[in-house]
Amino acid sequence: MSVIQHLGLIAGNGKLPLLLAKNIRARGHRLVAIAFYEETRKDLENFVDSIHWVNIGELGKTIDLLHQEKVKKAVLIGGVPKTHFFSQAKPDLRALKVLLRLPHRQDDTILRAVAEEIESEGIKVISPLPFLAEYIAPRGVWTKRQPREREKKDLIFGQKIARQIGGLDLGQTIVVKNEMVLAVETIEGTDQTIRRGAKLGRGDVMVIKMAKPHQDMRLDLPVVGLQTIKTLIKSGATALAVEAGKTIVMNKDEVIKQADENNLCLMGI
Repeated sequence: MSVIQHLGLIAGNGKLPLLLAKNIRARGHRLVAIAFYEETRKDLENFVDSIHWVNIGELGKTIDLLHQEKVKKAVLIGGVPKTHFFSQAKPDLRALKVLLRLPHRQDDTILRAVAEEIESEGIKVISPLPFLAEYIAPRGVWTKRQPREREKKDLIFGQKIARQIGGLDLGQTIVVKNEMVLAVETIEGTDQTIRRGAKLGRGDVMVIKMAKPHQDMRLDLPVVGLQTIKTLIKSGATALAVEAGKTIVMNKDEVIKQADENNLCLMGI
C-alpha cells in the first residue's frame, strides 16, 4: 500500500504537467502545484489539490509556498522557453543569488542550480519518469515504414553529433541529411530547429532528439508529441529518431497513426 505524501509539482507549459498530475493523484498522493503566469495551463487546477501562481524567476516564493504546503518532494516538468528569460522573467533576490553563482547560463546549469537550491531547503527533487511509465519511448521502429538506407547512415552519423552537441549543453535535437548537420537546437526549441533544418535541406531530412550525455533524469527530459509530428509533416522531414527509455512520447498512438498516414519513419534508439 503506497504511503500518502505531499508532493509538489513545479509546472511549465503544455499538457505534460496535467498528465503527470493525474497519474500522481491516482496513486493517492496529495499534490500541490506551483504554476507560472502566462505559461502554465490554467486547467491544471482541475488535476491538483491546490495551486499557487508565481512569476518565472520567483524562486524564493516558490520554496516558501512548498514549505507552507508541507511538501517534502517535488517534481519539475513542462517547458519554460528560455526566451522568456529576456522578457517575462522576474527573478527575485534568491533567484538572482543563484544566477550570480553560475559559471554560465546554459539550460542544464540553470536547472541543476534551481534543483540544488530547492533541495538545500530539505525538499527532494525527484524524477517524473516513475509516474509516466506508459509514455516512455520504446526501442525499435514504431511505424510501418522502416528507415531507408540513407536514413540509416544519417542516423549513425547524427547520433555521434547529437551526443557531442548535448555534451556542450546546447540542445537535444539536430537535423541531418546526407551525413551533414543542417541545424542544431539552441534557444529556439525543437520545432524551430526542425523547420530551419528542413528548409535548408529542402525536406527529406532526418531529425534526431536525444538526452544529453550527462542528462539529469529529474530535469528537462526530451519530449515529443503531436506538435512534433505536425512540424515534421509540414516541413517535409521524413524520419524522427528519439532516445528510447529517456524520451517522453505524448499521444503515442495518434502520433504513430499520423506518421503512418504521411509515410514518416519514427523510432526509438
